[in-house]
Amino acid sequence: MTDQFSFTVAATDGAARTGEIRMPRGVIRTPAFMPVGTAGTVKAMYPEQVKALGADVVLGNTYHLMLRPGAERVARLGGLHAMMQWPYPILTDSGGFQVMSLAGLRKLDETGVRFQSHLDGSTHLLSPERSIEIQGLLGSDIQMQLDECVRLPAPESAIESAMRLSLRWAERCRIAFGDQPGKAMFGIVQGGDIPALRVESAKALVGLDLKGYAIGGLAVGEPQATMLAMIETVEPLLPTHKPRYLMGVGTPDDIVQAVSRGIDMFDCVMPTRAGRHGMVYTRHGRLNLRNARFAEDNSPLDPDSTCPAANLYSKAYLHHLVRAGEILGMMLLTWNNLSYYQDLMAGLRKAIAAGRLADFIGETREGWEKAERDRAA
Repeated sequence: MTDQFSFTVAATDGAARTGEIRMPRGVIRTPAFMPVGTAGTVKAMYPEQVKALGADVVLGNTYHLMLRPGAERVARLGGLHAMMQWPYPILTDSGGFQVMSLAGLRKLDETGVRFQSHLDGSTHLLSPERSIEIQGLLGSDIQMQLDECVRLPAPESAIESAMRLSLRWAERCRIAFGDQPGKAMFGIVQGGDIPALRVESAKALVGLDLKGYAIGGLAVGEPQATMLAMIETVEPLLPTHKPRYLMGVGTPDDIVQAVSRGIDMFDCVMPTRAGRHGMVYTRHGRLNLRNARFAEDNSPLDPDSTCPAANLYSKAYLHHLVRAGEILGMMLLTWNNLSYYQDLMAGLRKAIAAGRLADFIGETREGWEKAERDRAA
């Protein structure tokens, strides 16, 4: 294993690429989907299950871990890797998403974001420097700059103001991060749905010579076509020898579309959240197991899947667990969903390496569409 952070592209197919991020705690195969472990756990999953499905990295949440159990406490207890029993890479977001999602509980100025805790009402200042400090105390391998994320649609003036503030914060985060061998800090391209602002943000961040670049502020209310247009605007401006991360995305189709446009990394709560609410992702599309039509369906979710949750249990049993509110139902459906997402990423990597990405995407879509036609028949 290396003691440095590095990224190599092994193969390309159009704009899509497959490669590896190498870090002291392991190798991240790209394109990669990072299961979200907001509070130091991927909900309803054991860490060894997550790894066995093919995940090389998980995501932790700076804001939530700052509040509970507290960054200093995590550090005293040996760091997030030790607490989670996850010895592999961890990426932490910076708290920027909560600037948007908890807008009613925060005040923002040049210094940073002052949050009123949703847990007990206590006040916490999250400055760019404090965000990086917290991520360091957690032991994060890939740390994100603090940014201001704006929900779309929004006035151009608000989008521009947030983009420029995020750039100023990126510089402060870069200084606070300093030189940490084997670790990385990524900048976040902002600019909403306005191409000129996205271009300005990307060019300024590239000038900071960071180890990786994320595209933020998407999948926050805009149509998929707008998201893809912003990726196409930004991607040519980002260094080809550094990883590109599309934050908070998304559906299987979002991921396939973004990979074909040159994105390397993804995270989203969708597969875990959906699993806890009776929704599953499969090669045959998305199914709502709360639906009464599954009450006597004795077939498994996918007999060809290697995941026991998909190939062993009947839809009727899973339907029963979901309707009864049983914890096992949440566990099994989350297991299935993360398995499907990791299988999708493995398929994308293999297809790019073989130069048959378009065929793979076509076959994948045909599976989704055939199931829709069969259900409508």
